[in-house]
Amino acid sequence: MFDKDWFFDLENRIRKMGADSDAQSFDEIRENLSRPKKLSPTEFADMCNYVILAGGFSQKTAKKIHGTITEYLHKSGANFDELFNMFHNKNKINAVCEIWNNKNALCAEYYGIDNLEDKIKYLSKLPHIGKITANHLGRNLGENVVKYDIWIQRLGAKYANKNLEIDNGKLNPETKQACDEMFAHLSKDTGLPIGYLDVVLWKACQLGLIKC
Repeated sequence: MFDKDWFFDLENRIRKMGADSDAQSFDEIRENLSRPKKLSPTEFADMCNYVILAGGFSQKTAKKIHGTITEYLHKSGANFDELFNMFHNKNKINAVCEIWNNKNALCAEYYGIDNLEDKIKYLSKLPHIGKITANHLGRNLGENVVKYDIWIQRLGAKYANKNLEIDNGKLNPETKQACDEMFAHLSKDTGLPIGYLDVVLWKACQLGLIKC
């Protein structure tokens, strides 16, 4: 485990299963991490809303929900009652509406930040987006960062061969260090950005290709 042959085998198996995607396909994610493009305010809001709506759902369900909400927003704007009728989660719909109504200012402020750490901090303060989700959003926006969710934390502990604290709400510093060391090692071995390694390993865990 944890070498380039292991990683590329996982990537190949996921592609053969037709499961090579997050909000975007693996190829789109890899391209965007290598050559990030500046998104329009509408595209920025769409990315924010994907990670807000996706929490707690399978990727297939999340994409369906996001597609329905996005189609309505693009045609009719942020009507809370109508959107709530489509997706019965008051907090998430409030967040979607707030981001949509303020997308121009939010997008401009995000792209006005030069420092990666400050960008992620900014994303973490958006409605219904916490510290871990901010990394997911950042990666989807083209930032080369890792989403330290519970599967990645478990995988980091496995890499370090330690019994580390796993918490999806508050990331333990030692667990984060183990994850960072794992990604640094794999990035050096594969030549791939850590953000891309993250999405492939997360998908492999989700599909049960890695037991951790």
